Amino acid sequence: MATKIRLQRHGRKGYAFYHIVIADSRAPRDGKFIERVGSYNPNTNPATIDLNFERALYWLQVGAQPTDTTRNILSAQGVLMKKHLLEGVKKGAFNEAEAEQKFQAWLNSKETALQAIKSKNSETTRAAAKAKLEAEKAVNKAKAAAVAEKKAVANAAAAEAVAEEVAAEEPAVVAEPEAPAAEA
Repeated sequence: MATKIRLQRHGRKGYAFYHIVIADSRAPRDGKFIERVGSYNPNTNPATIDLNFERALYWLQVGAQPTDTTRNILSAQGVLMKKHLLEGVKKGAFNEAEAEQKFQAWLNSKETALQAIKSKNSETTRAAAKAKLEAEKAVNKAKAAAVAEKKAVANAAAAEAVAEEVAAEEPAVVAEPEAPAAEA
């Protein structure tokens, strides 16, 4: 029986995540599988990968063939590197301690690169939020200036109307002739 390490789709439309499974090569993509060795969520940045390292390594050593995407995932997690180093130990190129030391050095370099990506993403997010806040403050300041101008125009118009009303009333009061003094 030929086995494959492949992805099994889950999640809703437009927001898929995947289980990494060991399955018979003749089984359908989302069908029967032998063992689940991890999960892959491409919706996060960077993608979230949860993998049972030892089981994935075991299945590679017994001949399971990964699909292209799964091969990239296993490579990023170091499973293929570990398999390569163990093959070197079997051939006598170096001993197990050297292989483990090389693997740890590789793993540390990958971890620092991942941390750099995460920090860059968080800085970019913070910068975008700050720019958005500054733009919003500028828009609010412009709106406040427009409202103040409108109020000033309205107050000036109201003051002018009151002044006209007062001016209209005064001549009416002055225009009234005074009654003559009482005769006899």
